[in-house]
Amino acid sequence: MAVLRVILGDQLSLQISSLRDADKRSDTILICEVEQEASYVKHHKKKLVFIFSAMRHFAQELQGAGYRVIYLQLDDAKPVQHFSDAVTRVAQQATFDEIVVTEPSEHRVLDEIGHWSDLLNLPVDIRPDTRFLASHSDFQTWSAGRKSLRMEYFYREMRKRYNILMEGDQPIGDQWNFDSDNRKAPNSTISIPDTFRREPDGITQEVCAMVERLFPTHMGAATPFHFAVTNEGARLALQQFIEERLTFFGDYQDAMLQDEAWMFHAHIGLYLNTGLLLPLECIAAAEQAYHRKQAPLNAVEGFIRQILGWREFVRGLYWQNMPGYEGLNFFDAQRDLPDFYWTADTRMNCLRQSVQETIDNAYAHHIQRLMVLGNFALLAGILPAQVNDWFLSVYADAYEWVELPNVSGMALFADGGQLASKPYASGGGYINKMSNYCKGCSYSVTVKNGPTACPFNYLYWDFLDRNRNKLRGNPRVGMMYRVYDRMDADKQQAIRSDAEQFFKDLATKDQTP
Repeated sequence: MAVLRVILGDQLSLQISSLRDADKRSDTILICEVEQEASYVKHHKKKLVFIFSAMRHFAQELQGAGYRVIYLQLDDAKPVQHFSDAVTRVAQQATFDEIVVTEPSEHRVLDEIGHWSDLLNLPVDIRPDTRFLASHSDFQTWSAGRKSLRMEYFYREMRKRYNILMEGDQPIGDQWNFDSDNRKAPNSTISIPDTFRREPDGITQEVCAMVERLFPTHMGAATPFHFAVTNEGARLALQQFIEERLTFFGDYQDAMLQDEAWMFHAHIGLYLNTGLLLPLECIAAAEQAYHRKQAPLNAVEGFIRQILGWREFVRGLYWQNMPGYEGLNFFDAQRDLPDFYWTADTRMNCLRQSVQETIDNAYAHHIQRLMVLGNFALLAGILPAQVNDWFLSVYADAYEWVELPNVSGMALFADGGQLASKPYASGGGYINKMSNYCKGCSYSVTVKNGPTACPFNYLYWDFLDRNRNKLRGNPRVGMMYRVYDRMDADKQQAIRSDAEQFFKDLATKDQTP
């Protein structure tokens, strides 16, 4: 029996379910670089380099292990437009009894795969992605009958199920979550180790040249490039994080410092989301560091929670709510995404820093994404579809399944509270507390109104004011409405006037806020 086994670009693992029973003598593995996937949003050049180089290295690894591999490159004489084109081309060149593929991570790709059987008149076996720790049915069982879905309770069940940081049926340290210990203000004197860096080999250099040639208008530059592109390199990146940065990850995971793009974060999301690392090996590495007294509990628990809790939770939420989740717009936000999200040309230093680091690295850490870039989009009423497309485009770790719930659900509250219990909105005070960005800003974070005031200060209250009908019943926001209502009429009018002027300037191309 000859089987065509299709491996997608984010399934680069020898443990992927589509390879489970592969016969090296009769089966063929197809891996393809697809024009549609490279261009449906304008992916950052470094993101494209990472994915295509990792794919080529994985194909090489499979060939070295004795598998028969067909690899279609984007710069071939006849590049393929869609996955279906590639499968059709290969299926016409040989006789296959079946197509096997692991379920894709994105709904639109699953829709496409759903047509393959009719298109090719072949049975198609779509297998579950066993790299994740909660299956679709697991999440459905957990969520059934719940009035609201909160990550914390899901996370506790996952801890118990996989016996992670547990003593019997109780959590180590007698509490499930050490998030309150993970909010230290930034310390500009502490030494921050550099991120993992790997010199690009010949394959990666070829991909860099191809990306620059084929996608000249996409964000950023292909070089310099330092990401790992193999399983071996990704494991070294994980090891370096455990040894050099995990100790302080918990304390400073929410902190932001000028010109310190990497901080103490792991920078392994891109490896996890492509299969170069597996969740349990990352969790095990961190847990072992705790038991070796190499890292404190607040750091280890915080890191594990991101993988075992948050990552699995947003994936479950994505699939439970698709299709349709991408179209939600609870606040009816309609403003266009400002140009400075692409250029970093803004006087607001926090935004300039976060966007510039995104341009340079195809990376920003979660607080930059949530409380700077996402917070501004929320307060300014930016159309969720445009914000989602931007986040999906610019980060090397971004795929719709993880990006959409994080952006529409958490950052924008566009789902009306399916993911988060309240909007993650804040004024300039939070950014000042968790960063040193405000010291280098054209605006003053201590000024509340007028042309020198930090725009976050008045935009926060303007956001609450214009969305009162939708938020006043939220118990976690009610106190802020009481604060606003105690302001005198002149103060409230100043807020409205400042916001109105800001949005006028935002819409005027020659005036960049």
